[in-house]
Amino acid sequence: MAARRRFVLCACITSLWLVCPGIILGQPPTREALRRATPKPQGEGGPPVSPKPGQRATRPGVGGFRVCADPDNLPFSNRKLEGFENKLAELIAKDFGATPTYTWWGQRRGFIRNTMNATLEEGRCEIVMGVPANYDLVQTTKPYYRSTYVFVYPKGKGLAIRSLDDPVLKTLKIGVHLLGDDYENPPPVHELSKRGIVDNVVGFNTFYSDQNPPSTIIDAVASGRIAVAIVWGPLAGYFAQRQRVPLDLVPIPSGKGDLPFAFDISMGVKKGNEALRTRLQQVLDARHAEIATILKDYGVPLSARKVTPTR
Repeated sequence: MAARRRFVLCACITSLWLVCPGIILGQPPTREALRRATPKPQGEGGPPVSPKPGQRATRPGVGGFRVCADPDNLPFSNRKLEGFENKLAELIAKDFGATPTYTWWGQRRGFIRNTMNATLEEGRCEIVMGVPANYDLVQTTKPYYRSTYVFVYPKGKGLAIRSLDDPVLKTLKIGVHLLGDDYENPPPVHELSKRGIVDNVVGFNTFYSDQNPPSTIIDAVASGRIAVAIVWGPLAGYFAQRQRVPLDLVPIPSGKGDLPFAFDISMGVKKGNEALRTRLQQVLDARHAEIATILKDYGVPLSARKVTPTR
């Protein structure tokens, strides 16, 4: 049970997304859909995409800096290399004497299996730029940042929500991202449901496309379609600072007995590749200030890091 819960929490913050069946997106989900979400992949990740001209892949472990990444997952990564993980890869690769090359795959079930652990050598990559500390499927570095879920709501509208126990949440339309795995839900949905806040919750799809960009949930707050959103901090910070409507971002504290809302984020390499992990850690330590600047530029809400031993 502990391992299953850890996987679900990892999924919530690394976009290994599954959509909860029975939820009508943009409408309040039913109690049954929220409480009995089962996994149902929406579409396939597709085969790893060959690098673009100028991004030719190199053989693993032979000088290159091969990154496993999602092609459409701002603010983290995209094909245009606009995400902060793309910028971090570019920064760190310099110390490897390389230019980043990419294996693209949607970050959902099968991401590590089809990238880092791909059957064909030419389809493999070596580094994932953002995973939860001690994520089971890879060997992780020490955390290089810690962030948290946040409330997002318009400034100047009389809202001052600081806790999931604020009674006003039972009267507002609340946006959340939805996924499901073995009857589990991400922390915000689980904790809202535990407090009886269900009928006024609006589900947002995390399978992004031109019609459903990653900004959709923040756009909904700015437009007034929903009153408040509960969103993973890096996504919230990036898209909130691009809205014309000023938005407040408030970190969500975990009450007694609640699931955690703040998480340490590391980089990951293939299990057993201690040499690469050690070298990557050395660069992370040396580039700490520059990494912090990139995160700040992208609006990532940072929390004080806890000491997390690495495996």
